[in-house]
Amino acid sequence: MVPETRGGMFRSLRSHNYRLFASGGVVSNVGTWMQRTGQDWLVLDLTHGSAAALGATTALQFLPQLVLGLWGGMIADRYAKRPILIAAQAMMGMLALTLGLLTVTGSAQVWHVYVMALLLGIISCVEVPTRQAFVVEMVGRDDLANAIALNSSIFNLARVVGPALAGVLIYVLGGTGPIFLLNSTTFAAVIASLFLMRRSELRTPELVPRAKGQLREGLRYVLDRRELLMPILVIASVSMFAQSFSMSIALMAKEVFGAGASSFGLASSVFAVGALAGALLAARRVRPSRRLMIGGAIGFGVSQIAAGLAPSYLVYLVLLIPTGVAMITVNTAANATLQLGTTPEMRGRVMGIFILVFTGGAPLGAPLIGWVSEFGGPRVGVMLAGVMSLVGTGLAVLATNAIGRRRKTHEAVRGVAATAGVAR
Repeated sequence: MVPETRGGMFRSLRSHNYRLFASGGVVSNVGTWMQRTGQDWLVLDLTHGSAAALGATTALQFLPQLVLGLWGGMIADRYAKRPILIAAQAMMGMLALTLGLLTVTGSAQVWHVYVMALLLGIISCVEVPTRQAFVVEMVGRDDLANAIALNSSIFNLARVVGPALAGVLIYVLGGTGPIFLLNSTTFAAVIASLFLMRRSELRTPELVPRAKGQLREGLRYVLDRRELLMPILVIASVSMFAQSFSMSIALMAKEVFGAGASSFGLASSVFAVGALAGALLAARRVRPSRRLMIGGAIGFGVSQIAAGLAPSYLVYLVLLIPTGVAMITVNTAANATLQLGTTPEMRGRVMGIFILVFTGGAPLGAPLIGWVSEFGGPRVGVMLAGVMSLVGTGLAVLATNAIGRRRKTHEAVRGVAATAGVAR
């Protein structure tokens, strides 16, 4: 039996503020996944099916994390999180509106998509770690792991609905422009939920005053704690290829199985069904475990290899389900482990590091998989991603264990030296 805490799978929804946050998130995430699907399809249309261009778009959206990810986490520790989230949501809504207008007027070019993806990535550097660190302020530590899992459930429920709806609308409306315009309106739901929250019920921590060396302090904090370093390294190895998996789904659907926009949306939704199932299972757990996190990472790599070998589109769709379960399992386990093991004044910076490795690997993984898929075919690209996920997870475990053994050895030597000094 999977252990449960009092209150059940949806216990975080007892919080008024979290109910608002979750409701706004459902609407906004559906729009976001519609846009992601539309953006991938628009790039393929503008470039006549270029996998390299699709990889470049994904890379540009996540590239800012490599430069600004840690800075975004520091901002989350220094300033009140709710105003930051309101401003970020408004700016992302404007980007969606701009891309929509360019597309419906027939003015969109691929470099426009590149610029919008880059700007969205810059905003996300601050918005994502701030949003992650804000969860505990709404629900407290006792329900934190549950809220993280429910957030993943909402995200993946939107992943089920959004791509399928986008595929239908692209076919019915004859293009991707209306998708972007519709998404621009969904950000109002999150902004409204943030405005309507009861400030008296938020568990707001003391803000960290501006000082030198705060980024280095965050890095040292993680490096000195094996229980935090392990999930960071595992996520770094898995997410390099997990973040580009939606690109792989597009390539497999269009280039291998000859599917249209609606079938591509169906594949994305099936993958999300698995992710949603994994998130709901995570919501039942009291605390995540190291074994669960590593098992999820291994399962993700193996499932990718199997999907790359799928002999038919139907088999491919079936294999996307365990792939989604495995991906969300490792993500939620790592996220909850980090937040539960972190002090409030360091949470923003630790989550900044988490988001850095979670999304920062995409600028490396996405172009690599795009390039391999361009010359070796999408199947080879997907299987390579699976192999690399497995290798990276193994190296992360070995590296963390080696660091732990070395630290214990150093501590033992210092203890012996101190004892000898006292004896003299």
